[in-house]
Amino acid sequence: MMKVVLKLEYLDEKVKQKVMKKVSVVEGVDSMSIDTKDKKLTVTGNVDPVELVSKLKKLCHTEILSVGPAKEPEKKKDEPKKEDAKKAAVAPAAATAAIKAYPAPVLYQYQYQQPYPHYPTPVPAYQHYYSVEEDPNSCVIC
Repeated sequence: MMKVVLKLEYLDEKVKQKVMKKVSVVEGVDSMSIDTKDKKLTVTGNVDPVELVSKLKKLCHTEILSVGPAKEPEKKKDEPKKEDAKKAAVAPAAATAAIKAYPAPVLYQYQYQQPYPHYPTPVPAYQHYYSVEEDPNSCVIC
């Protein structure tokens, strides 16, 4: 998880909406927010910051301010109850048994190949020969 902060220079709300649409389409974006006062865009997720800037440079001037790991909010850890401890001990054993029983499917991207590649058919070159009798505009002295 990455946290990317970008500085944008846009003039109106229309450009801001276009920026939001462009960023939301990028693969790996978990959340995004724009601070309209400072004109900063904050994006979290598995995103390449250079890809974000290249997408947004057509709309407005964009600068990368900071890139770093996203800080997850700290959760309070309560002591697990006795029942929860028993369920926690049983759950990993059941999960490993399920993984062993059903392995992950293998994805074959190039499994199917067409038997014959498609070759373009040659265009026949037709030639028309006119005889003297067929051509009414011919200049022949008979």
